[in-house]
Amino acid sequence: MEPRRIVLAVVLMAAVLILTPYIFPTPTPLPGSTPVATGSRSRDAAAAPATPAAPGAALPTAGSGTVGALPDSAAAQPPVVTPIDTATIRTKTADFRTTNKGAALIGASLTQYQALSNGGRTRSGTVELALPNDKLLGFRLVVPGDTIDLAKQTFTSAQSEANGNTVVTYDAAIQGRAVSIRYSFLPDSYRVNVSATVAGVAENSYLLVDLPPGFRTSEADSTEDFNHLAYAYKPELSAAEGIKFSSLDPGEREIEAGPITWAVAKNKYFILGVLAPKGAPGFAEVNVTGGPRIGKNATRGQATLVTPLKAGNAAFELYVGPQEFKRLVALGREFETSNPYGGWIQGIVQPFATIVIRLLLWMKATLGLSYGWILVIFGVAIRIILWPLNQKAMRSSMMMQRIQPELQAIQTRYKNDPQKLQQAMMQVYKEHGMSPFSSLSGCLPMLIPLPVFFALFFVFQNTIEFRGVPFLWFPDISVKDPYYIIPILVAVTTLLMSWIGMRGMKANEQQKMMMYLMPAMMLVFFFSMASGLNLYYFIQNLASLPQQWLISQERTKAAPIVRG
Repeated sequence: MEPRRIVLAVVLMAAVLILTPYIFPTPTPLPGSTPVATGSRSRDAAAAPATPAAPGAALPTAGSGTVGALPDSAAAQPPVVTPIDTATIRTKTADFRTTNKGAALIGASLTQYQALSNGGRTRSGTVELALPNDKLLGFRLVVPGDTIDLAKQTFTSAQSEANGNTVVTYDAAIQGRAVSIRYSFLPDSYRVNVSATVAGVAENSYLLVDLPPGFRTSEADSTEDFNHLAYAYKPELSAAEGIKFSSLDPGEREIEAGPITWAVAKNKYFILGVLAPKGAPGFAEVNVTGGPRIGKNATRGQATLVTPLKAGNAAFELYVGPQEFKRLVALGREFETSNPYGGWIQGIVQPFATIVIRLLLWMKATLGLSYGWILVIFGVAIRIILWPLNQKAMRSSMMMQRIQPELQAIQTRYKNDPQKLQQAMMQVYKEHGMSPFSSLSGCLPMLIPLPVFFALFFVFQNTIEFRGVPFLWFPDISVKDPYYIIPILVAVTTLLMSWIGMRGMKANEQQKMMMYLMPAMMLVFFFSMASGLNLYYFIQNLASLPQQWLISQERTKAAPIVRG
């Protein structure tokens, strides 16, 4: 039985092979038609969009007379496939990368800056801002009743030159609308002019501009870089506002209604800013959402700018580069405040920070020295400027100490007569050319340098001019001293100043305790601070020692005033 079944199966198979061409004949191809090839398609390939229609015109749809008018040969054509491609535009300052998948900006390599590692001692390639598999700039389209994510669309691209700028244009037809995104890259800056045109849309349509969800770190201290991740925006009628990634819980949302002059995403030293054109209405809205957290650092967020499509058009300026003060100022629109300083004391710190950075940049341009020496000169100059005020305040404090025995004697004598006590004390102050408020003047010299110190504290956190600058044994003045020498010197000079300041006076237990406690506090405070900030404070202490010594010499020679 088994051989007979095998023979029968072979006969049936042969019959099927012979009779099939006669029963189901293959159609004869039309003249000029192209057979459709079989095979696999690239996973990045997508059907080309239809030819853009004139504004207001409907695209052909299935079953319409327009489709029937196509020749049979065209109907037999396979759909044209547009491959995903990336355009790289090289300027003098950066290499930008755009893609026809969503007409997005997907990368920016800042060729004039090196990625740092090993405490700033090692350079490892150029700074790249984009996170892997993330965009720096993306778009969505809002039309009545629908939101269209352009990242799902494949555009055709064209590259040209116009007025010395490299222009990349992306075109597509999306749901019957001709959509065009145009980038114009300026050759000698980090600026890009971006425009969008959408044909046949209603007035209540919007372009959503998605900012980057984060940045790739290029710093020696990645944790500190992550801590500086933030969005910021400038309402047209008020000061800039900053929102740190870490200040938002995952999914938490903040919305600011327009007009918005600009919005940015930034890390410690680099920034991507979207600016409304000068003289044009600002953006309609900015909304920021907290991103998911994998570790303890908040490294992702989401921010979107909403801009109305006026007659189907929208335009803005893009800055992708370093937080260089002069470049930000040159952009106007108060863009230099895109890194708001000081938190709740911003109104006080920001002006001082601006003055300080302008002074330091001017000194650098004028003297041509390293920023390390600029900080040394700046610290000495501040002490020289404050010398007369310090001298007056120290002598006032010394006089207060001298008349203390007399004041104590009066307090003992008139302890039961407050009126006579007050009169007697006022008489003592008058005889010595002093006032009851003279004691407060001794604190004034300590308070005046504080705004400068706070300004430098914030300046060193984000001023890219200090990034990677070596000085003495510091590989980078913008990061902490790897050997912790300078914070120890700050503590030692603080102790020395306290000791000299107490010469010639009878110190109580509290003063003696503070003499040792203050240096310890300074050591803890400055231990992880930027070495440049430590250097400035150390120079301040050194420059104060001669004046402290001269005042202490006067104090030891002067005897306390005691009346019988």
